[in-house]
Amino acid sequence: MPRAIISPSVLASDFGQLTAECKRMIKGGAEWLHMDVMDGHFVPNITMGAPILSCVSKGVPGIFMDCHMMVSNPEKWVDDIADAGGSLYCFHLEATSDPLTIIDHIHERKMKAGVAISPDTPSTAVTDEIAEAADMLLVMTVYPGRGGQKFLERCVPKVAELRARFPDKDIEVDGGVGPKTIDVCADAGNNVIVAGTAIFHAPQPEEVIALLKSTVGTAQAKIAAKRA
Repeated sequence: MPRAIISPSVLASDFGQLTAECKRMIKGGAEWLHMDVMDGHFVPNITMGAPILSCVSKGVPGIFMDCHMMVSNPEKWVDDIADAGGSLYCFHLEATSDPLTIIDHIHERKMKAGVAISPDTPSTAVTDEIAEAADMLLVMTVYPGRGGQKFLERCVPKVAELRARFPDKDIEVDGGVGPKTIDVCADAGNNVIVAGTAIFHAPQPEEVIALLKSTVGTAQAKIAAKRA
């Protein structure tokens, strides 16, 4: 049974206090920090790159940086992100015609490999071969490129489809997730939860992290029981 992992999205943090914000999340119970890397090409926004990740890695020793690469030519940035201390490199299937070679390169650099699909990409785009090579699958529930968008529930069935095909794989959800939308995501089979505003802007972020984690844990236990 895949375990519950909460990965707060630093896109919703105070970038002027980035290392302190990451430490605040870890203290509150977050295992991963979701780092949104945008290049202004694959998506219209520009956020952060390897130099900032490197500073965070030095400032927060042991941090697990879940790097969501919303970039064109994702093969170009694997070495830079690895050198900056990235722990997981998740690229978009829509951005490449050769995902397996990129996954191999990510693994050569001792990072976990993730594959993301945008709202208009069907779950069938994730072939068995791709899923078996990757460590994590990411289903976007907003269009990549900016934080604070409304959750797209029509994307959730893709999670259930992937969970049915890959019972033990880490499956992440990203976009508009919080206490009001966690149930539908957890019940569909997500075990890795990205939430930005819902955690960073909460009066007690540790309570939100605990709620998300317990909801996922309960849902995963039910899914496992059904399979037994």
